[in-house]
Amino acid sequence: MSKFNFMPRLESITFKQLRALAAVVERGTISLAADQLGLTAPAVHTQLRSLEDNLGCALLDRSDPRSPGLTAEGKLLFEAYQSMQATLATSLERIASLNDGYKGSVILGVASTGKYFAPKLVAELRRALPDVDIQLKVGNRDMLLEALSQRTIELLIMGRPSREPAVIARELGDHPHIFIAAPEHHLARLERVAVTDLMEETFLCREQGSGSRILMERYLDRIGDGQPYKTSTMGSNETIKQAVMAGLGIAMISQHTVTDELASGRLVQLRTEIPAVVRQWYLMYAKDLALTPTLRAVHDYILAQKGAFLPRLKGAPESRQERAA
Repeated sequence: MSKFNFMPRLESITFKQLRALAAVVERGTISLAADQLGLTAPAVHTQLRSLEDNLGCALLDRSDPRSPGLTAEGKLLFEAYQSMQATLATSLERIASLNDGYKGSVILGVASTGKYFAPKLVAELRRALPDVDIQLKVGNRDMLLEALSQRTIELLIMGRPSREPAVIARELGDHPHIFIAAPEHHLARLERVAVTDLMEETFLCREQGSGSRILMERYLDRIGDGQPYKTSTMGSNETIKQAVMAGLGIAMISQHTVTDELASGRLVQLRTEIPAVVRQWYLMYAKDLALTPTLRAVHDYILAQKGAFLPRLKGAPESRQERAA
């Protein structure tokens, strides 16, 4: 067959053949190449001969058997082998990074109240793990748990771990809830607000299904012994804060959502005779989800912060997470 009509087949070339060719180039002789590869000289010769037969051309210039050089075809193949090695080395580095948890993407869900600290946390994650794409989804409890079940989010920051879906949950830090009012509100002037006075107010709250609404209703039902109370539903925490400032009612709300307003005096914390609730923020994931190295890296980084990303009023006590550190 004329070499002009010969078309070598890629699948006929093996790594062993290419390594034999490279070893001869690097060491200068077939015998030294054999030593490098841990083979006999005849075995290296066989690999080279098979490669040349597959390509239909000579790769080594054997005019000097003691130190064979490369033909023009051999140089092209050797350069291709070097390029392939570099590409493979890069791919192996990326695979190692994936295994170490430093590349990939993670979908992080955060309860609506957490939107006041979640962007800061995501920014810190991106600085610490620059090759991990952190996607943030914010929503109410029902929406997030449904997303967790459907695997449209992978890690979740929320209060009160769920039973369904079953989750693995770890504490992140304190999540205090307080009663707030406008500075001019009549309850704001009291040293201690009695439960009977509290229950006469209109409570501004989030929609049904939100974690803060569930918490407020359970708390008021307990301290009021089932006494009815008035509520007004608002679409967001921002709307609740503005409505409280306008004097439309009071609210039981996450302290993390009103840190700035309390510090500036636009809102005040009511001094109730029965303290409001200090809950916990949790980092969780579905119990039947096997964490990839990337997910594990993000999960462990968030836990290692021990709640440092959570808002806190000046002079507020340390959280249980920080005290345990």
